Amino acid sequence: MSRIVVTGGAGRLGRSLVAGLAERGHDVLSLDHAVSAAPQLADAEQRAVDLTDADATASALREAKADAVIHLAAIAVPFSAPEDVILRTNAALAMSVLGGAVQAGIGRVVAASSPTVLGYGAPGWLPDRFPLDERTAPAPSNAYALSKHLVEQTLAMLRRQRDDIRFAAFRPCYVIAPEEWAGAPTQQGHTVRERLDDPALSAPALFNYVDARDVAAFADALLQAMPEIPNGETFFVGADDALAREPLAELLPRFVPGSDQLAAVLTGTAPAFSNARARRLLGWRPERSWRTELESADHAEPLGASA
Repeated sequence: MSRIVVTGGAGRLGRSLVAGLAERGHDVLSLDHAVSAAPQLADAEQRAVDLTDADATASALREAKADAVIHLAAIAVPFSAPEDVILRTNAALAMSVLGGAVQAGIGRVVAASSPTVLGYGAPGWLPDRFPLDERTAPAPSNAYALSKHLVEQTLAMLRRQRDDIRFAAFRPCYVIAPEEWAGAPTQQGHTVRERLDDPALSAPALFNYVDARDVAAFADALLQAMPEIPNGETFFVGADDALAREPLAELLPRFVPGSDQLAAVLTGTAPAFSNARARRLLGWRPERSWRTELESADHAEPLGASA
């Protein structure tokens, strides 16, 4: 069992990550701007901290006496605040938390980045190939994506300073929390079914997604493997298929002009993002897909039904 600090533990992904790590026997401390009453956090310790305050954050991390920190805290939605606010806030959080973890001597330091660092959605954007993977060159095209690229670069900077600490970054695809399979709104305000029924809703993310519980399983596998894998690795964390009813070879050219030949290599509903590195280095594979989870939601007992 490890003592793990999760920053942003009260957020959408954070709640599932904290719960999943606790279920796997870890002692988890959530650091966020406020304590949450979410049931997923019932078995975790929580502490309210202004994580943009570097001194307060460093103090909290020293007192935690943790084996690992997973940094999620951020303004998590592109264009949800002015661009300068997103960049300043997320950059400050990265330096405060990651730098504080190093100061505290925490041996494993992990940070959440984003697939958006690749720059898709910008006018004229085309990759060199599909599926996209960790070799695809970052080309951030908005402040959120730039801030996540900065998170990765902050980890790389700290790794150059401290070769006695293990570092890793991960890029979770469009996160779907467990309650969202049953119809709760997703991060963009639409339901999962609406994103499936109208490809234009999922197209901005290139139809990527991942179940939050699979991210928790990934995090557990990553923490176990960090002493053995190359230091400073970055991983895409996504489902084994796309959030689409039609093949991406047909869908992508409709929304990414000029991608016809590039997308032709994607067969069926294979995803545009590869999780092969996580499979190869960590032995991790996602267990959930939209097909199984929506079917399970359809057969779930209605709320309020009698036994």
